[in-house]
This record gives sequence, structure tokens and C-alpha cells, in this order.
Amino acid sequence: MTSSTEASDDDAHPAVVSVVDGPVLEITLDRPKANAIDAATSRELSAVFAEFRDTPELRVAILGAAGDRFFSAGWDLNAAAAGEEFEADYGEGGFGGFGEMPGLAKPVICAVNGMAVGGGFEIVLAADLVVAAETARFWLPEAGLGIIADTASVRLPRMLPPVVANEVLYAGRRLDAAEALRWGLVNAVVAGGDLMAVARALAKRVALSAPLSVAAISEIGRRTANLGLPGAFELLRSGQLAAYEAMLASDDAAEGPRAFTEGRPPRWANR
Repeated sequence: MTSSTEASDDDAHPAVVSVVDGPVLEITLDRPKANAIDAATSRELSAVFAEFRDTPELRVAILGAAGDRFFSAGWDLNAAAAGEEFEADYGEGGFGGFGEMPGLAKPVICAVNGMAVGGGFEIVLAADLVVAAETARFWLPEAGLGIIADTASVRLPRMLPPVVANEVLYAGRRLDAAEALRWGLVNAVVAGGDLMAVARALAKRVALSAPLSVAAISEIGRRTANLGLPGAFELLRSGQLAAYEAMLASDDAAEGPRAFTEGRPPRWANR
């Protein structure tokens, strides 16, 4: 499947392009000049991620952006000036397409080629894995504009030391790629020309894992995020985690160890 969707201001120029490479779906945001996202583009991203969720053959998604200056400037302020509401309909997956997507138990990798500002940074915070170019920059200017980065206000204090998160949220502190790596917000920082190659290599490594195992890990992470250890272990053993139970009951759970001892690839490697 290769698709170009949702035209940008230039009707001949697609804003969202998706390309399938085996088990990997590559999605490119291309809205010159800053890859800002209006509600229509977010809904289109959401539709693409819903198709990714619902297509068994697709195992990992990479979200990147065109150009080398902006990953995304976030909410399209031109659309806001034209009357688009802050709480507009951004699609099933929320702003950016996947951060609030129900039932999405497949990893999303963000390949950050430049500045991730406001909602663009929030998209990065929602990703499972992040590869950043050396020129990447991350910041949240919303408080200075009289609004807030709402999903970042939830996610960032759980990912950074509170005083650092507060400075980013309250005062617009900017993080460069090296600092984002140091705080654990990204997996790797690479030269810009190597960004997609590294993201693709990471996606292929993830795709080597059993899909039921990946879904179970995703479910456990989401469902236990707000629980203490005793509560998390109780839920884990309660039989209420559908993906985890499906993994335990599957042929994959027996196939993996058997394939390993026999020195051959497991069946899911060819799915």
C-alpha cells in the first residue's frame, strides 16, 4: 500500500504520505514550511494510524517529516486564526493521529529531523521509540501564548525530573538533541543524513519480535502505568489483560523457545 492523502495549502501537494515496506509502515508529514498540523491533517493522520492498527501484516510504524528544519511546529496557528478551535476534532487518535488511538498495541517510532515544537513535541512524547537528528530541538511555547500543551502536561512530568519538566512547561525551556538523549526522551541521536536509515533499522529489529508479545508488552505498559508494583502484579495475574492472555495461550509461546534450541527463525519472522 502506498497512499498520498489530504492536500496541503497547495492542492497538488499531499500533506500525508504513507508507504509500506514489508511489516513497516512509513508515514511522512509534508506541510511546508513548518509541518504544522491543522484538524483536517490530524484526522488524516488518525485514519492512517487506524489502518495501521487494523492491518495484521503491519507491525511497526515510523512517523517522519519532510525537510530538515521542522519535524512539526505543532498546531497550525493559521488555522487557529481562521477560527479553528483549540478543542477541534483531531480524529480517533487525537492530535497527530496516534497518541490517543484506542486499541493501538503496535510500536510507533518518531524520526525527528528538526524542531519539534508545541504539538510536534507532544507527538514525540507519545511515541514508543524516538530517533533524533543532531539538529533536533524540542520545546513547548504554549504557556507564553495563553494556552497549554495539555497532553504534554500529563506525559512530561512522568518522563523528566519534575523541576526540568516544569521549566519546559512553564517557561518554554528548549532541549537540544543531546539533552533529550541525556534525559531519556530519545533512543538515539544521529547525523541528519542517517536518520531514516537508523529508524528503519530499529523498526526491523522490533518486527523480529513476536507480534503477540509486542502487543502484550504494550497492553501491560498502558494498563499498569498508574499502578504501584503490588497492584500491577495483581493485574498481570488476574486474567484481565486480553493481549497478555492471548500471548500465553498462543503457539508462539512454545514456538519461540523451540525455534531457538533448533537454531532456526521462528514462524512469525516470515509473517
